[in-house]
Amino acid sequence: MPQNHQTALEFLLSRRSRPAKTLVAPAPDRDALLPLLTAAARSPDHGKLEPWRFIVLEQAAMARLADLAERRGEALGKSDDDIAKGRSQFDQGILAVAVIEVQKPSEKIPAIEQSYSAGAVCLALLNAALASGWGANWLSGWPSHDRAFCKEGLGLAENERIAGFIHIASEGSKPPERPRPDLDAITDWVSQ
Repeated sequence: MPQNHQTALEFLLSRRSRPAKTLVAPAPDRDALLPLLTAAARSPDHGKLEPWRFIVLEQAAMARLADLAERRGEALGKSDDDIAKGRSQFDQGILAVAVIEVQKPSEKIPAIEQSYSAGAVCLALLNAALASGWGANWLSGWPSHDRAFCKEGLGLAENERIAGFIHIASEGSKPPERPRPDLDAITDWVSQ
């Protein structure tokens, strides 16, 4: 008989990300953030490679990244709307954790499995923050795919990329529920 964690299941059935633009101060301090990072680091990791790491972005770093996103957007010829959107997640952010995918050479663990593990870390961190009562949102956006932004802004090596920015702070307003997938439309049952 499986061990029952009904409270955890109820949380997962009702969890809802909070839009990053609705998050307000305060954000978790280091002591409050460490258990969330610890929970995220317990994500599936085939081969125990730890193909990810964390960069915690506090307020001053967020302002620096907002300026960099604007400069990079202009250099890339992005539209004013794209530049504003790329800048806004850092302008409006209070604290974010950049989950960095770190591709490691392995004969046994394909690169795609390392990417999946980094994605699992993003979701685990998001859920840990929400379960702890914080508001949280997983964002990426064009800056996270721009190598120059990644290298200059976060010092990423060639084998690293941003899996996501997990914004964490206090919930400013509760978002409305949104439509969820139709399980009948996306589920096949195979009995033989």
